[in-house]
Amino acid sequence: MKARLMFADRDFVTTHEPRAAEDELVQDLDLVALWRAMAEHDEVIFESVRAAMLEGVATTDEVLYRQAVYADCRRQVAVVHELYVLANEAIEAKKKSWRGLGISSNSGEPLLRSSLKELELFVGILRRLRRLTEEHGKQFLSNGFSQFFATLRAELDESYFREIEGHLDNLRFRDGILASAQLGDANQGVGYVLRAPSARSGLLHRPTVSKPSFSRTIERDDDGGHEALASLSDRIVSLAANALAQSADHIGNFFAALRRELAFYLGCLNIHEALLTRGLPVCVPAPRPAGSLVLDARGLYDACLPLHTTESILGNDVRADAKPLVILTGANQGGKSTFLRSIGLAHLMMDAGMPVAAEAFSAAIVDGVWTHFAREEDASMTTGKFDEELQRMSVVGHQIRRHHLLLCNESFSTTNEREASSIATDIIQAMTDAGIRVIFVTHLYQLSRYFFTHQASTTHFLRAERESDGTRPFRLREAEPLPTSYSEDLYRRTFGAPKAAIGTPAGSS
Repeated sequence: MKARLMFADRDFVTTHEPRAAEDELVQDLDLVALWRAMAEHDEVIFESVRAAMLEGVATTDEVLYRQAVYADCRRQVAVVHELYVLANEAIEAKKKSWRGLGISSNSGEPLLRSSLKELELFVGILRRLRRLTEEHGKQFLSNGFSQFFATLRAELDESYFREIEGHLDNLRFRDGILASAQLGDANQGVGYVLRAPSARSGLLHRPTVSKPSFSRTIERDDDGGHEALASLSDRIVSLAANALAQSADHIGNFFAALRRELAFYLGCLNIHEALLTRGLPVCVPAPRPAGSLVLDARGLYDACLPLHTTESILGNDVRADAKPLVILTGANQGGKSTFLRSIGLAHLMMDAGMPVAAEAFSAAIVDGVWTHFAREEDASMTTGKFDEELQRMSVVGHQIRRHHLLLCNESFSTTNEREASSIATDIIQAMTDAGIRVIFVTHLYQLSRYFFTHQASTTHFLRAERESDGTRPFRLREAEPLPTSYSEDLYRRTFGAPKAAIGTPAGSS
């Protein structure tokens, strides 16, 4: 049996090989805070949402597949929770056996006893799963859940339970062990085969035969005889014990996979409800094929921001279709970095099949998201900040590929404007030429002015607004870059009005 709630044709795994600069992505987009909010202290949910967001999917069909499954989860929350509880019970049942504790044994009888205990518990849980299927299965509409419940109906019918319970009853060997063997060299027993008991009168029934028969009774005080008999018994049941253990593993693996996949959707439900509780919009995004250069959002906001503040949160609009480069300029502390994170989070959430923190969001699938954010001074660095920035960009440059997304936040701000603008221009040009979408937050006027003058047709410009009194409404609108980021406003808020001796014209920076 397969759960197949994440992919139509393959299993979902939560282990992956960390890629280069993955830690930077997690840090820059504050992903751990998001995963913790989704998990609500459930480590299985945390690992599932983490894997889903970092791995993403390859096609729009895969995103739509998960969206349909999630829509079922939204309609049938109680049933999904019950499924998750059943899967958890099955995993806990396995942990209670000595095999679940990691204790191994080559002895057939202990393995048989432990596997019997596991399967007995599994059968009870499978029966409850079957009842849940009959009561609620037809209420689910997605291909993922329809296939899941159809498989359960087909495989967990009453004949299956009769058969498995019959095997379990036989393997308890209440009347002893019935086996056959042949004589080998030096009259050693070979070819041992465990036999099923007779249906007419149990294990001890023997048909009348004309061939002579022999029997051996072990005396109560014959320790050697009992040891030999125990060794023979263990040898006979070992094959059955191994087969039973494999059956228990198969069922246990099914419940583990089901738990992993349901955990992702429960995480989506948790963050969805948390954002709605704050009165914030949540939408089902519209994925577009990779490379289509669609980026259209309304009321987009940073999904992590509500996790850190109780203040009101405003969303932003952007429509940058067919433009591989987006440049954000404008007032310092005007919401540019927050907007950049909202774009990155929205892509990761959409590509994982999750709802998105926006009124509406449509974008091209990206095969990878990369970040290059300015860093605070680190006393442990053996090189300067500018060298460190170049090293991080070099790592990204060696790994980033076509149809990826690069988010830059004040990159190369640690050197002078002429050098920074020159380097950034070359990097941006190389990235966009390679089919990579770039979203760049910058205060470098030479950089933004160059693209506004020479590549306006392929560049979308957004500017953080500033009110006439210097306040920031944290909104961005489409506008050409200005030669100021109004850093004087920050000075005024920190130190008061600047003295005339400073000699800086009002409004410049």
